[in-house]
Amino acid sequence: MNLKQLETVALVAKLGSLSRAARALGTAQSLVSRSIGQIESEWGDRLFERTGRGMVLSEFGKRIFPEIELLLAQSARLHDEIRNAAGVPAGMVRIGVLPSMTRRLIPRLFADLRETAPGVRLRVVEGFSGQLDEQLDSGHLDLAVINRYGPSPRQNEDVLATVANYLVGAPDHPLAKRPVVDFKDLDGVPLVLPPAPNGLRLILDQHARQQGVTLDVAIEVESLNTMKEVALSGHALTILPQLAVDDEVSAGRLAAAEIVNPKLPRSISLGLTQHHPLSRAARLVLSRLHELIPPMTRPDWMEKGARR
Repeated sequence: MNLKQLETVALVAKLGSLSRAARALGTAQSLVSRSIGQIESEWGDRLFERTGRGMVLSEFGKRIFPEIELLLAQSARLHDEIRNAAGVPAGMVRIGVLPSMTRRLIPRLFADLRETAPGVRLRVVEGFSGQLDEQLDSGHLDLAVINRYGPSPRQNEDVLATVANYLVGAPDHPLAKRPVVDFKDLDGVPLVLPPAPNGLRLILDQHARQQGVTLDVAIEVESLNTMKEVALSGHALTILPQLAVDDEVSAGRLAAAEIVNPKLPRSISLGLTQHHPLSRAARLVLSRLHELIPPMTRPDWMEKGARR
């Protein structure tokens, strides 16, 4: 067994085909098949099954594949650290970002790194906080920009900004077109929200119980764009920070009323994986995020950004 064979296994699992893996590697299909066969012979079981959908991991393959991914990731980090030892940050940094921040943050972060550290590469995963937490815990992400609710940050997290939550809907909706809306006015209103478990859902349920409010979560979706499209349709309202809808509100396509009594502030936090030490490249990205994120969450910045 060697790393090249493991990389071949990972590529076949990803592409689901020996021929596609061979083309990606620039080699013959017979060599890919032979490499898979050698490692299966050494390990004493089949890694793949051939089906009508192509090559899929066998039960044995499914059990062992996470360890293969972990070993390949550790090898990549070692390679990056060897390059970093020369004093120039380089290598892959895996970063998770909230959907509400992706379009603003990632182009600026990419441009910043291209100018200051062109050897640093980014792998960006977009997701809600619960999804990003899982990937941080498993070591699949190095850093993640996450929403938190509550008075204090979690251990090993920095709060970079605090933003208000808004009730968002069609411009002619009687609640959304107000400047502010009381929490109690959410009673019985159809809402489109991310599925539980979710930090927003937890805080909403907590306040609903305290105030005797019945929340009508009419539809659960795991896509920010879908949440906004449902709100645009006028059939339901959603709850988002201003930075997620500033362009649509500026264009008059959506309206947003700040939720008060109580307010529902969300902290934008920066979480680090505890699965492995951060590389020099990841530490550089960490410092750049500290610089880039706070200005992006200020209302004056968002108003300027929406006008551009």
